[in-house]
Amino acid sequence: MTDRVNPERTLEHQGIEGLGTARYNLLEPAIIQEALARGEGTLGLGGAFLVTTGKFTGRSPKDKFVVRSDATENTVWWEANPPLLPESYDRLRADVLAHMKGRDYFVQDLFGGADPAHRLDVRVITELAWHSLFIRHMLRRPDAAELRTFDPEYTVINCPSFKADPDRHGGRSDVMIALNLDAKEILIVGTEYAGENKKSVFTLLNYILPEKGVMPMHCSANHAIGRPTDAAVFFGLSGTGKTTLSAAPDRVLIGDDEHGWSDRGIFNFEGGCYAKTISLSPEAEPEIFATTSKFATVVENMVFDPDTLELDFEDDSITANMRCAYPLDYISNASQTALGGNPRNVVMLTCDAFGVLPPIARLTPAQAMYHFLSGFTSKVAGTERGVTEPEPTFSTCFGAPFMPRRPEIYGNLLKEKIARNGSDCWLVNTGWTGGAHGTGSRMPIKATRNLLSAALSGALSRGQFRRDPNFGFDVPVSCEGVPDLLLDPRRTWADKDGYDAQAQKLVDMFAANFEKYLDHIDEDVKECAIG
Repeated sequence: MTDRVNPERTLEHQGIEGLGTARYNLLEPAIIQEALARGEGTLGLGGAFLVTTGKFTGRSPKDKFVVRSDATENTVWWEANPPLLPESYDRLRADVLAHMKGRDYFVQDLFGGADPAHRLDVRVITELAWHSLFIRHMLRRPDAAELRTFDPEYTVINCPSFKADPDRHGGRSDVMIALNLDAKEILIVGTEYAGENKKSVFTLLNYILPEKGVMPMHCSANHAIGRPTDAAVFFGLSGTGKTTLSAAPDRVLIGDDEHGWSDRGIFNFEGGCYAKTISLSPEAEPEIFATTSKFATVVENMVFDPDTLELDFEDDSITANMRCAYPLDYISNASQTALGGNPRNVVMLTCDAFGVLPPIARLTPAQAMYHFLSGFTSKVAGTERGVTEPEPTFSTCFGAPFMPRRPEIYGNLLKEKIARNGSDCWLVNTGWTGGAHGTGSRMPIKATRNLLSAALSGALSRGQFRRDPNFGFDVPVSCEGVPDLLLDPRRTWADKDGYDAQAQKLVDMFAANFEKYLDHIDEDVKECAIG
């Protein structure tokens, strides 16, 4: 026990008793010492902490459940959130707490959200010391005075050594991520993948904030230097470039993954970044690369030389989902407040494995809601268990695995806020060009950066556009620093008939996917339907 915890809100006050030792709110040096003593990882160059996550190197979305109750019956999107019976959760909780007795655990009391008006007070209890380090980076840290009065509203218990029993606990494997919104508690068992911690809190915020008129977003965000009101958000699933594209040297980084949009503006949910490191280079992304050798950065599932400790950024033999987690202030142009104004630009990032979408397109507000609900992208290798190649998919709101409410709730919030603030909207393809995956090549990041820079400055809107015959949006015909050829994807294909066939295939996929929304949207959005 230290003075860095509210003495009236210890684990015993929560009915969690019989543990070996509970270590509350340790700082980074102490956590690393504990993790090294327990053999959880290796101290790398610069004091980074190198870990592997065992069997699971990505999220387990099919093992995530929400307790179904009278209170949640009509508020949870059950088609995308498998239900769990309350009695099954109670058995799981009792068995997990029995398993925890006599074992040492680490407790972090943290905030989810930079805006005090909307933040969530979350207690995260972890079996692994390095998970405690990870979540200190990912959420926002109270100061010592705030800790002494901290009253956790929600609690996350992470116990990877406990294996769930599908017959007894109602899951489908020995892994379970169980959200009990009535009890304000989340149980994570059977997996050491640290990303489950942060995405569970994100799911909570996605459930709570819409009732307050706040739009929760799976996006990165930045603003112009010296002008917080000139903000931009970048929607996208993991692997589409949210972290990379928001960390622009000529703009201030608000955050790389999770944000809220209130009437006052946007705010980061997190206090750090969780960046993919495969093929990371000091030339293309110097600041993110530098974090991999900074003190307390968690380097996850990367191969390294056992003698020199040098990291291998190309070896994906453990997983293509190799990552590093670090505090936001490790990026030199990061915002100190993690706050910004209402975004002037809304960017939707898609990784098109078909290779038919242009590198950028301008969207009307109705088209923006259409593409937001569609959420077309490709899951990239390693982000989820079993994904080894890009898989075209439609993930509504660019974050279906984290959306506990029906997608129209988020779509209508976005549409209202775009209309109220007059935000410009863009669809950006960071996927393939010149052919589909396996034939074409990835969109050049330099071109993507130049297009985004022109969009955010307003220069792109002042140029000439053409109407795309397949998707109906406007596409610029030129942009400084970008070959004109790249802006017309059909011209980048050697096989023009092959492009037409792929484009029609994607159009048909859009049409089939969107049918389920037609009874829930306004006519202006229906008119944007593709196909």
